[in-house]
Amino acid sequence: MKSISKSDIPKENWVDNCLPKKLRPYARLGRFDRPIGTWLLLFPCWWSLALASKDSINFIDIIWFFFLFAIGATVMRAAGCCLNDIVDRDFDASVARTRDRPIATGTISIKNAFIFMSILCILGLVILIQFNTFTIKTGIASLLIVLIYPYSKRYTNWPQFILGLAFNWGAILGWTAIHGKIETPAVLLYIGGIFWTLGYDTIYALQDKKDDEVIGIKSTARIIGENIRIWLFLFFALTVCFLGLAGWFAGLTWPFYIGLLCIISHASWQTIFLKPLDPIDCLSKFKSNRSFGWLFLLSIFLG
Repeated sequence: MKSISKSDIPKENWVDNCLPKKLRPYARLGRFDRPIGTWLLLFPCWWSLALASKDSINFIDIIWFFFLFAIGATVMRAAGCCLNDIVDRDFDASVARTRDRPIATGTISIKNAFIFMSILCILGLVILIQFNTFTIKTGIASLLIVLIYPYSKRYTNWPQFILGLAFNWGAILGWTAIHGKIETPAVLLYIGGIFWTLGYDTIYALQDKKDDEVIGIKSTARIIGENIRIWLFLFFALTVCFLGLAGWFAGLTWPFYIGLLCIISHASWQTIFLKPLDPIDCLSKFKSNRSFGWLFLLSIFLG
């Protein structure tokens, strides 16, 4: 089988230039050289913190919480990548984009991958216990979704939805870290984040559409088919609606809604100018959601 996809592991970057040879495979396993996933996991946390802290926390505390969530997102995203690559090792070896990953090539054994993942999870727990008891319990509850996700692509055409449930849990945690309970703005932010994930990860899945069809991996990119732009407009429209409602219920002022116009423009640009058959463009559009995240965070602060 010939695929137009290419390896997703960058070469001759800081991993090759700065790390000892024995550590390089672990850096790649945790995707430390590809931080876009960390940003996409982190932004819902930061959005929620910004919304929740509007009237109730001092500047020093919020900076500390922003830092804790940044470290937590980094290590837990890496742990999630370890789990995903362990579960998908046979599939990864059959896909051009992923066949060079450390577990798929045998560079890292399953045993060592589990050890590395365990260390990352311990670091994540150390970060989590810095917060209040309700946040700790809520954070631990998310592990069930994290464990389900790697298997979802075998059984449902909507694994991106399961990913959205996991990747946007920080929208709940950021709020509970400040208020100690779950309230309407956090729920609305969480739902908006799920639709955001459905949008950007459908774009991401387009890279592997042909390979996935051959090996039997399910995805929204496959089930949507030729109606990709219609569905992306729907996903991003619902994203903006729920994010806007979250700001409304949090009591943000009019500059917030000016910022919403910017993220509407960004989402429209992604959808209209997407080249579904071009893996390089799909990856570029996917990565552009880091800008989406910054724009919405700025909107919250302006509001």
